[in-house]
Amino acid sequence: MLPTVTSDTKAIIGSIVGTGLVVAGLLSAQIAAVNTRIDDLADRIDRIETRMDRIENRLDGFDERLRNVEIAFGKVDQRLLTLERILLPPREPAG
Repeated sequence: MLPTVTSDTKAIIGSIVGTGLVVAGLLSAQIAAVNTRIDDLADRIDRIETRMDRIENRLDGFDERLRNVEIAFGKVDQRLLTLERILLPPREPAG
């Protein structure tokens, strides 16, 4: 024969089940809050990556301009060497 369930036992079981549901609800709310924060962080990281891409593109253009300046200075250096050979007398050896 099965034991009889008293109202005290029903109250204890109801309290346990109710507490479990409350804890589950609180955990669910906390998990949702953490997910929201993670989504916000992911959005911030995406914005930072977009900014970094823009900066990288600007630096690529800067590298190209700097290379053009280096080439121009190289041409000026060659011209100066040519002018020195033409206009300046050769150096006498020390001695």
